[in-house]
Amino acid sequence: MQSVSDIWSMILDKLRSDLSETTIKTWFDDTVVVALDGNTLVLHCPNPFKRSNIQDRFVGSIKETLKDIFSCDMDVLLLDDDGLARYGSKDHDRPTSLMESGEFTFESFVVGPSNKLACAAARAVADAPGQHYNPLFIHGNSGLGKTHLLYAIAHVIRQRNPGAKIVYIKGDEFINDFIESVRTGKAGDFRTKYREADLFLVDDIQFVAGKVETQNEFFHTFNTLYESKKQIVLTSDRPPHEMAQLDDRLRTRFEWGLLVDVQPPTLETRIVIVRNKAAQLGFMIDDDVAAYIATKITANVRQLEGTVKKIKAFHDLEGSDIDRSTVDRAIQDMTASSD
Repeated sequence: MQSVSDIWSMILDKLRSDLSETTIKTWFDDTVVVALDGNTLVLHCPNPFKRSNIQDRFVGSIKETLKDIFSCDMDVLLLDDDGLARYGSKDHDRPTSLMESGEFTFESFVVGPSNKLACAAARAVADAPGQHYNPLFIHGNSGLGKTHLLYAIAHVIRQRNPGAKIVYIKGDEFINDFIESVRTGKAGDFRTKYREADLFLVDDIQFVAGKVETQNEFFHTFNTLYESKKQIVLTSDRPPHEMAQLDDRLRTRFEWGLLVDVQPPTLETRIVIVRNKAAQLGFMIDDDVAAYIATKITANVRQLEGTVKKIKAFHDLEGSDIDRSTVDRAIQDMTASSD
């Protein structure tokens, strides 16, 4: 495992292949690495002139080196003294949900042959909500990144329009929310909550199939949003025509836009996913170990990422080496915990 200081040393060594030692010392003597925060390398340089020069001349090369190290796109955040102080206190302003955390973005989504179309469609929706592919319906087995794409769409739209009303809900939660609104006599509040959304994201929509009253309510919610040109994105473990108890009116509407599927990732994609997750967690996994993980877990992105988290925990808490035996232990432990 490499520490963040080791990674910074590797970056400087790479820069030395193009720059003289004098240039390195001139521009980087005041620069220190603060953290590897998700997919962002955080640096601090107190000198305004040097910081500006690094930003203009060297950040591109630093990003290229990070990509060589981690096999994924990374960002660089260069802080001044005030920025460092704010960064140090950022724990006081944590996001309230995973969707708001910034962890699940298009930049952190690993694209491969199995999900290329779904990711491209999600990006198109995020770039022009309500104008293309409405609704966007993404289907596939659990753990393949459907929810990640929902969050990524929300992230883009929130960045561009902080005032946008974004509603994310799971299919079973929509059912429970509707039942509660009927029980408490607050159907008006329920309808306002969903029908005034600018972006309506529903995960696991298959759960509403067979629930007659819920389907009827969802039908009217869908119509209201669609007619107002508000973006609707749905995910499911199966396409609409395979939902035996789905109302025909809903099935037709789900198929109005674009249906895309996500399949299990290829070996090459799984290796990149492993390395990408390790980078998000602030460490590196050797190519041999990454490939070994990817050959052991073949059908579920969530399990791949969970294995990487387990490996890091074993190393941090027990000092375990990052090798095949640790991988076997992580996989066995994770499998046992899910039985």
